Amino acid sequence: MGRVTAPAAPTPASASGLRSFAELLGIDELEENLFRGHCHAGAPLRAFGGQVAAQALTSAGRTVEPARRVHSLHGYFLRPGDPRRPIVYQVDRARDGGSYATRRVTAVQRGEVIFTMSASFKRPEASGDRQRTMPPVPGPEELPDPYLAWQRDAPEEFAGATVFRALEMRFVPAGAPGMPPELPGVPQQFVWLRTGSALPGDDPLLQVCALTYLSDLTLASTTALHLQPHRVHRVAEPRVALASLDHAMWFHRPFRADEWLLFAQRSPSASDGRGLAMGEFYDRDGVLVASAVQETLLRELRPKQARQARQAPPTP
Repeated sequence: MGRVTAPAAPTPASASGLRSFAELLGIDELEENLFRGHCHAGAPLRAFGGQVAAQALTSAGRTVEPARRVHSLHGYFLRPGDPRRPIVYQVDRARDGGSYATRRVTAVQRGEVIFTMSASFKRPEASGDRQRTMPPVPGPEELPDPYLAWQRDAPEEFAGATVFRALEMRFVPAGAPGMPPELPGVPQQFVWLRTGSALPGDDPLLQVCALTYLSDLTLASTTALHLQPHRVHRVAEPRVALASLDHAMWFHRPFRADEWLLFAQRSPSASDGRGLAMGEFYDRDGVLVASAVQETLLRELRPKQARQARQAPPTP
């Protein structure tokens, strides 16, 4: 079966008319090894990093034979992307070995590199299997939808946040049954995630790229939990400035990103204006399907900066 690809990239003008999550991964092929996409904002006038990484991985995957599947990616955010302008993804076919293939992707905007990624692909093989056990936390059906409170309390903001409605989230309360005890100095949060619409076909690349997007929604906020809760639980002004510095993922086993996945996240360190967070994705059967690590810029805001951040438009 041929590889299924996401739709063409939506332009900024059409982003508000987003019909499905798969459109967020859409890119246009300009010529061999050269692609173009558009990304929505993740902060005022800053492209959402998870979408940049997902489109970069989509570009890399377009140059690899379908028999090889992504097993890891490592990306660095070098400059903020402008959501009003297209991003060009240049793919370097670094290596095609017998089992593994490596691609390097450079994301360029207005002549400047804003993001770089190395991604590795391999042929599946049989081997031994072991994994960490998923904690027995409540399932997503037992948890409230955080968007309902947002729609009730700020209907105009909610109506304008089209991208949020392309995905679903459920936060597991800290005191819920089955939650592991929080270790001293290691804040944690557990979140169920999935795309809000079914992803077309059975292409593993599309599933992996969708999870790459989802992985950037809450991981950064985990590094700041000792200072403030995630924005869906926060009523006070934000106290910190957060931005992704780098992002790494490892894909262990097959999964579908349009089915509920538990993202178990912990932050073991915060210092020097940086925070580190680690996360694991489990499917409903308790299978560990992927892991993620992210380092963030983490700075406490002065009162004036906090007020400005509070007044900014809502973004993921």
